[in-house]
Amino acid sequence: MRKSVYLSIILKKGKEEPVLRKHPWIFSGAIAHSEGEVQAGDIVAVLSHDRKLLGYGLLEEGSIAVKMISFGTSPIEKDFWQKKFETAFSLRKALGLTNNRSTTAYRFINSEGDGMPGLVADYYNGVMVFQAQSTGMQILLHTLTESLLSVYPNHLRAIYSKPAEYLNYSVRNNNLNEGFLWGNAENAVIKENGFQFEVDFMKGQKTGFFLDQRENREMMRRYAIGRSVLNCFCYTGAFSVYAFGGGAIRVDSVDSSGTAIENCERNLQLNGFDAFPHSCIKADALKYLDDMKEEYDLIILDPPAFAKHSHQKANAVRAYRHINRLAIRKAKPGSFLFTFSCSQVIDSSLFSGIILSAAIEAEREVKLLHHLTQGPDHPVSIFHPEGEYLKGILLYIF
Repeated sequence: MRKSVYLSIILKKGKEEPVLRKHPWIFSGAIAHSEGEVQAGDIVAVLSHDRKLLGYGLLEEGSIAVKMISFGTSPIEKDFWQKKFETAFSLRKALGLTNNRSTTAYRFINSEGDGMPGLVADYYNGVMVFQAQSTGMQILLHTLTESLLSVYPNHLRAIYSKPAEYLNYSVRNNNLNEGFLWGNAENAVIKENGFQFEVDFMKGQKTGFFLDQRENREMMRRYAIGRSVLNCFCYTGAFSVYAFGGGAIRVDSVDSSGTAIENCERNLQLNGFDAFPHSCIKADALKYLDDMKEEYDLIILDPPAFAKHSHQKANAVRAYRHINRLAIRKAKPGSFLFTFSCSQVIDSSLFSGIILSAAIEAEREVKLLHHLTQGPDHPVSIFHPEGEYLKGILLYIF
């Protein structure tokens, strides 16, 4: 994909420092001007105010104007994307995920964490699901498909594109890089730590399954023996399956989505737990917690993002504090609470403060046992700490 000349954007004086520290985001206010008629989705050369080449990036709409795909002066060669994929594959191989009989699904590309900002790729037992989260990556998908096939010649049955819902509609509507890009497949059935799950990558949330919670589900399984479990915002019911796998005596799964409840029931059946003491409850999790009379001794709170933008942060803080206060207040003495936030604008320090406030307001004695985060197949660039979007805490409540 080598191009002899890329159009350039010139940074204001002093605004090159984050790029020199390999932070992948360039905000619109850092740009002095562009040379030529650049448009969203273009690969651009990024130059300092004195015209030194800092690297290359994808031009985007919005406050984050450029997302860097390379740093330094090396040109973008034909095998540029293939090398990115090879590096990502090497990491997943080192993690023991690429030829694992008990786990057949993993995050293959984690956006900035794998040097490909604006792209997520999840592998589901032979089906690779691309989710472009930027105009540039959406436009590049056919090129990326060709590069991927050179890295995964024998592992794939299909490559499917499912652009992020918030991606500019005109980009999605006028671009053919959607649906099956290569091959064909029905819903995938995957294994995760020996448990089976059906993944609806076409209609499900995100790419179909929340792979980032794999290690946290496995930890929860070890605490579930002999306990009654409440799984709020259950989605596919993965935490519920793990709970029974760990010896839970009862599991109740709550979600406001009828489709999620059906998915949960199907996955329990797939693992032989459909006859176990269990209820799938279609209800608002907040209202269920507020109204519930039954006491549980293990509760899971894994809500969707309460804030996707910084202007929503204050409301998100209130929502997280409220739901955790309810859970802590209602939990049986001697119980565990696994609580999570996937809101990128809520960092770990703030989330810990929210949980502290919730515990004070609930008037319970609470101990912190573990800080939790996304699995290692969701790497975070050390130069981009914002990539650690999943925050979790394991509490013990007296």
